[in-house]
Amino acid sequence: MSEHNHVVKKDGELDMSKMDDAINRIDDGEKDRILNDFDSFKSYLHKRIQLAQSIGLNEEQLAQAAEKVAGYLATNEEPRNSEEKLLQELWKVGTQEEQHNLAHLLLKLAQGGTAH
Repeated sequence: MSEHNHVVKKDGELDMSKMDDAINRIDDGEKDRILNDFDSFKSYLHKRIQLAQSIGLNEEQLAQAAEKVAGYLATNEEPRNSEEKLLQELWKVGTQEEQHNLAHLLLKLAQGGTAH
């Protein structure tokens, strides 16, 4: 994959402008597999968090990425289970600060409650 497609730049910083492209590159079958049940979703997040940490991203960078993904999901994907529906509703009624805090909580949840 060429450099211009990467969400993480060579200097280790996130390029948030590339997040939508990265999300859109996930094919529909894979999205269905990830979002079909909440445990699959958490497992997928857990693996992605581990990968991001292994290349040096810190918790704040992870939360920023989680915010972007959560915003995308809330706007573009129909919830496939009650947990996703609750998260979508919380996201939609939250202020930007509350959404940022929810992103941190999602990271913590996906890490098995061991964030920080």
